[in-house]
Amino acid sequence: MKSFAPGVLALALSALPALAAEPAIKHFPAGGAGLPPGAVSAAGPAFSGAVQAGATLYVAGTTDVDRATGKPPVDPKDGARLVMDSIKRTVEGAGYSMDDLVWVQIFCSDLSLYGSFNDAYRTYFKGPLPARAFLGVDHLLGGAHYEVMGIAVKGK
Repeated sequence: MKSFAPGVLALALSALPALAAEPAIKHFPAGGAGLPPGAVSAAGPAFSGAVQAGATLYVAGTTDVDRATGKPPVDPKDGARLVMDSIKRTVEGAGYSMDDLVWVQIFCSDLSLYGSFNDAYRTYFKGPLPARAFLGVDHLLGGAHYEVMGIAVKGK
């Protein structure tokens, strides 16, 4: 029995580096700038624009509501660029690229905008496009045309 205990101890100690390497959770602001996650403004609490767990980045839903006006652009094509620019700033602010996105989900308040959204969307990627869903909804916060969220993985 005496030879068993040192073996168990050695096995337990060998697991310590793996435990120490557990990924830290990191929070990033929306749009790559603005209020830090968890801050509170007159409009209510801010949210994390993205959360990284290990090599995976979870990108929160972002709409095409312009921060300066509080409204979406009149032209939905401009809204598509506005929301995708915000996603890009968030992703790059966390140290990822748009080509690290593996999954994207788009909510749209008018399915007739599908083609115009795609015209802008495809310009944000150099490599293969991520898996994606495009869903029609009755309405979005702030009268937005689009809300986009996604998941990115480093070294995919």
